Amino acid sequence: MSKKSAMIAALIASCQGRDLDAHYLGYFECFNRGLFYEAHDVLEELWLPNRNGSNGLFYKGLIQFAGAFVHLQKGRLQPAAAVLRLAHANLQKYPPIHERLAVNDVLALIRHWLERLETNSSNRNPLSSESAPRLALLEL
Repeated sequence: MSKKSAMIAALIASCQGRDLDAHYLGYFECFNRGLFYEAHDVLEELWLPNRNGSNGLFYKGLIQFAGAFVHLQKGRLQPAAAVLRLAHANLQKYPPIHERLAVNDVLALIRHWLERLETNSSNRNPLSSESAPRLALLEL
């Protein structure tokens, strides 16, 4: 049983029995709801026991991607940019499509957000509920 909140545990349970790990699917559910900390936390449960496996850096990059938006939600622009760079470095090691995710699209999103942060002379937070990114898995 997950140690997460009842909502997150229910979300993970609703993803059970599908073609991909429930924690991986739960990451996308949380991320797309703007629950970036929860997305990070859910995927970390999958990453920790597999961090040295073939998907270790892939999961780590996705965790970092969500973590960057946790920083943005808290108004910490420079830490967000630093974590986005780490996510980019980890995810660029994977093929254009991996685990049904268009990795190239995620890399482009990371570059977009880095550009927004790095050219932001007013130090205004570019994240809003309207501008928050969304991720989608590809259909088989």
